[in-house]
Amino acid sequence: MATNLDIDERLLEEALKVGGHRTKKETVNEALKEYICYRKQLSIKDLFGKIDYDPDYDYKKLRRRR
Repeated sequence: MATNLDIDERLLEEALKVGGHRTKKETVNEALKEYICYRKQLSIKDLFGKIDYDPDYDYKKLRRRR
């Protein structure tokens, strides 16, 4: 799918150098992947303190069975 975007040329050139990518397309695709991962991590962070764990859960005991 061809898309035309008005991207800041200085940012794109810097990202191209820093990322070591050969093309602008590779650079933009990698940046989008990293952005998506970052946003997903933020949503996971919101769960901290909201999950109740079983106080009798013993992960060390479960490891010994192997």
